[in-house]
Amino acid sequence: MRYRRLGKTGLMVSEVGFGGEWLERHPQDESIETIRHAESKGINIIDCWMPDPVSRSIIGKAIAGSRDKWIVQGHIGSTWQDGQYVRSRDMKQVVPAFEDLLERIGGGYIDLGMIHYIDSQEDWDASMNTDFIQYVHRLHDQGIIRHIGMSTHNPVMAKRAVETGFVEMILFSINPAFDMKPASDDLETMFADYAANLKGIDEERASLYRLCEEKDVGITVMKGFFGGRLFDAATSPFGAAFTPAQLIHYALTRPAVSSILCGYDTKEQVDQAVAYETASDQDRDYASVIAGAPLHAYMGQCTYCGHCKPCPMDIDIAMVNKFYDLAALQDQVPESVREHYRALSATASDCIGCQSCESRCPFEVKIAERMQKTAALFGC
Repeated sequence: MRYRRLGKTGLMVSEVGFGGEWLERHPQDESIETIRHAESKGINIIDCWMPDPVSRSIIGKAIAGSRDKWIVQGHIGSTWQDGQYVRSRDMKQVVPAFEDLLERIGGGYIDLGMIHYIDSQEDWDASMNTDFIQYVHRLHDQGIIRHIGMSTHNPVMAKRAVETGFVEMILFSINPAFDMKPASDDLETMFADYAANLKGIDEERASLYRLCEEKDVGITVMKGFFGGRLFDAATSPFGAAFTPAQLIHYALTRPAVSSILCGYDTKEQVDQAVAYETASDQDRDYASVIAGAPLHAYMGQCTYCGHCKPCPMDIDIAMVNKFYDLAALQDQVPESVREHYRALSATASDCIGCQSCESRCPFEVKIAERMQKTAALFGC
């Protein structure tokens, strides 16, 4: 396992990390064994955004004998209310939720205290201009959280975090589909630029990666596999399947990225991800997959490029489509995706069906139809 410095935190984290979501859906002993197996392979960073006591307890028990070897991303503002995940800035909910995390993880500290999930200006204001951020700073001053981080899917909010000076690292969603920005309207050539480091990537995201590198703010990666959607040509926006090694390499070749936090159901999946460390250049080559993807695969599929903007109802169409795709892969809508979708300032149910966005989409996506499906799936 290779290790990278996580920006100004100075922490050395494994290139391949552990995303802790879904631990609770397996027998506890099995999940504990999966985490310990990951440790035996050199993985030393794990994310715990989950507020449910089962997931937190599994992580705490798994690392109890080696707490000092693990770097834990623990989230502040992720709460468990009436048996459900709720993102909150209400201190009556935030404080007990974090204290529960601290107790269950063990050791009396959290390595990376994450300001949980800021994707909008409204939530930035609710987090940064209230006693919520004072609480975060107090935890840091007391050494209860060793470093301050933030999680977000929005590059604009991520850049604001970097510019604060006190956010030392960010957890950000990175994969080829999320990054994709058509270099031109020529569908025959628009994907060839991916052979180069940042060509063909959305300008906001590219500038975020450069800013993080400039300011020495490390990035850990979530959604690197797009919930498994990129492993299957039938569900991949590219119409072509990627391997774990290719997607891991994609994330790790973005500027400022230190670790990709993969999700695991089994020890075998851990082994598949860790195999990246000894993979050949050919096995890691993601660019050829993108460049060789069939032209027809892009038509009718949202690639989150943002060309559909602006929307008269101020719907973030790309983000709505992203949440729909993440949810549609599962047998039931994950609570995290549902909550994040509902936190949007405008949802699919606000669509008036004007279809002005469709005339700007280079992939001929039936956006109004997708908005109807999304509203039905999420109930709003």
